[in-house]
Amino acid sequence: MKLIKRIVGAIISRIVFIINFLQYKEWHKSSFIKSPIIISNKKYISIGENVRILHHARIEAICSYVGIDFKPCLMIHDNVSIQQNVHITCASNVEIGENTAIVANVTITDIIHPYTADDIHLAKQPIITKPVKIGRFCGIYNNVVINAGVHIGDHVIIGANSVVTRDIPDYCVAVGSPARVIKRYNPKTQLWEKTDRDGNFLDDFYE
Repeated sequence: MKLIKRIVGAIISRIVFIINFLQYKEWHKSSFIKSPIIISNKKYISIGENVRILHHARIEAICSYVGIDFKPCLMIHDNVSIQQNVHITCASNVEIGENTAIVANVTITDIIHPYTADDIHLAKQPIITKPVKIGRFCGIYNNVVINAGVHIGDHVIIGANSVVTRDIPDYCVAVGSPARVIKRYNPKTQLWEKTDRDGNFLDDFYE
């Protein structure tokens, strides 16, 4: 009986891999997405090796909005782990670098909904897109929102409940709404040191 279960399990896994391989732009058998709410237009989505996305993901590649066509490119690189309730919308370009960990309830979007006509409902007005990139070895914690046009460098920590509205350089810790850098790795001292809101080391003011 155990042997039969293993054989059936292997067959099911193979079928799931073939389905995903044919639907996604890129898919590796070592990756999985568990119980998503919706994943739209998979042919524009690339999933690297050993990617883990947990329950209730809402991942949307937007190809058309209010009659305007888009060519989305959503790339999730190797060894990315994403916990439950992630919401990613991509109409231009969203890239998540390898070995990055994203915790629960995070929103990532490359879309801006401008409010330019007060006689037309906001949801029916044309959108603006600005690419988003999250670097390698980052930690994005609970309830973070990453807005359109943001570039987050490598080895960056974004604290819980932060709203990222501007670029964050490599080797930083950023928190708040809007998120600001509070700590950065100093290659001179080889230590993580406190900074001002622009990422300047505080000790620099006293030299």
